Formats: sequence, structure tokens, C-alpha cells
Amino acid sequence: MLLPGSFRGAGIALLAACVAVAATLAALLAGGGSAGRLDAALDPRIQAGLGRFPSLLNWLPRLGGLKEVALMTLALALACVATRRWTGAVLALVAVPSAVGLTEYVLKPYVGGPLDQAFPSGHATSSFALATIWAVLLVDPPHRYLRGKLRLLLVSMAMLLAAAVAATMIAIGAHTVTDAVAGAAVGTGVVVACALTLDLVSGRARRAPAELPPPAG
Repeated sequence: MLLPGSFRGAGIALLAACVAVAATLAALLAGGGSAGRLDAALDPRIQAGLGRFPSLLNWLPRLGGLKEVALMTLALALACVATRRWTGAVLALVAVPSAVGLTEYVLKPYVGGPLDQAFPSGHATSSFALATIWAVLLVDPPHRYLRGKLRLLLVSMAMLLAAAVAATMIAIGAHTVTDAVAGAAVGTGVVVACALTLDLVSGRARRAPAELPPPAG
């Protein structure tokens, strides 16, 4: 299972929170109220803070590019295949394209477009999708090669890197805080939804042979 035991309930709660965040930000943008004031207050601070590190602003956004995201997704899938985590490989190959597709082909044109805003951020979506997959894979790794504290450190590093990519998109003026937070919610939520679905499907597949009646005779 990708999200075993108590992690399943936490996953459901996280999914609900991601949906609520994305929907609330979209509603606030449509109303032209709090979201705009939040962006006006925070965007200049992020731009001023990160503007002192031009080298970071040059290379960090590349980590959220389609080519780089595709390569990292393939690397995660191959690592799962090598360790025989078949559901993990499926998660990587399905969740990342689903998250990116939802952002680029549904939410941006049909939600962000009418609001004249690049909502949500595609870089934030893909970066947090990859980081969340990494977190899901480390929830219950095979053979427990990695201790709990090390797994927590690796997950924290992945999330910080995803946040850094999203922040640089704000710093270069490509997105706002609202775009980035919504993208993070979409990327995280899609991965968690896919993980829960895969666990449900694989669980039913394992139970099916046991439920078959014994052969006659």
C-alpha cells in the first residue's frame, strides 16, 4: 500500500484541504478581494528577497520545466520498478501528467484565463507533485532501509525545493503568491488522490482471489 494504516486518513484529510485551498483561492480571485491584496502585499517582498540571488533565479525555474519534470518523473518510475514497487511506478507515471494536464489544460484556460491570470502556477504544480510522490514513496519504503528521521529529512528537502521553485516564479514576475499556492495545492492533491485510488484498486485486486468460490469436485 502506498498510504497504509493511519496515513490513509491523513491522505484523505490532505486531499480535502488541497481542494478547499484551490477552490477558495479561485473564488477570492473571481471576487477581486482578499487574494489580490495578499498578492500585492507578499509578491514585492518575495521579489526583493530573492532578487539578491540572480543565479538562483536563473536555474531554479528550470526544475519546473516540462523536460526536467519528465526526466525526474521517469527517474522516480524506474527507481520504483527497480525496487518492485509497481504501484509507485504507476503513481509517478500517472499522477504527474494528470496534475500538469489539469493545470495547463483545464484550470488555466477555464479559471485563470477569464480572470486574466496564470492561475494556477504550472511550475508549482509539477514541483509539488514530484515532491509529494517522493513523500508517498518514503511513507513505507521496502525493507525499511531508511530510518524515520532520514525519511523525514528527505521529504522536507523535497518540499523545500518545490517551494523554492514556486517562489522563484513569483520573484521573476511570472506568477503571484495566489498562483503558486494554488499550484502547490493542485499538485499535492492530484498525487494524493491517485495514491488513494491505486491503493483501493490494488487492495480489491488482492482480495478478489480469496473471495472466489472453491472449485467444484
